[in-house]
Amino acid sequence: MKRPRTLPRVIDCRGRKLAIGGETAAMGILNLTPDSFSDGGQYPTIEAAVAHAEQMVSEGAVLVDVGGQSTRPGYVEIGAEEEIRRVIPVIKALVSRLVVPVSIDTYDPVVARAAFKAGAHVLNDILGLQGEGKLAEIAAAFSAPVIAMHQHPDFPKAPGGVLEKMKVFFDDTVSIALDAGLGLDRIILDPGIGFHKTHPQNLEIIARLDEIRDWGLPVLLGASRKSVIGSVLGLPVTERLEGTLALTAVAAWHGVEIVRVHDVAANVRVAKMVAAVRAASPT
Repeated sequence: MKRPRTLPRVIDCRGRKLAIGGETAAMGILNLTPDSFSDGGQYPTIEAAVAHAEQMVSEGAVLVDVGGQSTRPGYVEIGAEEEIRRVIPVIKALVSRLVVPVSIDTYDPVVARAAFKAGAHVLNDILGLQGEGKLAEIAAAFSAPVIAMHQHPDFPKAPGGVLEKMKVFFDDTVSIALDAGLGLDRIILDPGIGFHKTHPQNLEIIARLDEIRDWGLPVLLGASRKSVIGSVLGLPVTERLEGTLALTAVAAWHGVEIVRVHDVAANVRVAKMVAAVRAASPT
């Protein structure tokens, strides 16, 4: 079934505009970590990081996501001081060079506050605003929208259906956001592919993205190069482009607003092609 699109609208990202609806948009990933599962250590200087961000924007990215703390399986926390050292100089450079919003991928309140002071426009929180740092209050204080991701350590074993459990989590996230002063127009949901989920659960979530969209908030899918692709195709992380593009096509068909990807140009082309087919469909 072809799912209805979100009506095109613009999210105000601290003065920068993020248009969603219409074609599925691409968020470009900029990891400033030496140990990320896919691209750790590739951008060791500010110049290299900015050049890659500019390339992603030229390829169609509408948002650049900056992260300094790896969250790959088995990751080690580096602490706020080191995370700030990695991301803040790059954020300052990006804000002055890019025309698209810059998001900070962090669950640390100290880092989030520093990033907003440096000019970041969006918060991307892998703890779905349910960590200990009151990130919702910080985002509200800086008038920043949030991308709230789902993850829970007990998710694979907890009783209940996959989407039913996820909805309980997101209901709590939305309540936290509203209590902090963030409106519904500033919340984007990320189902958290690969975070405390079995491969069958990951595949079920992707297959049911239309139901997640039915909850009424924009959805971001972050599945680029992830282990669920490697599990299905039996391929290492360096050979997962086709699998990523397949998941982007599924997401675009279901009307997902944003995909978070490493390979921007290829994913933008896939989303555009799917949009053309959807537009031609009579149902």
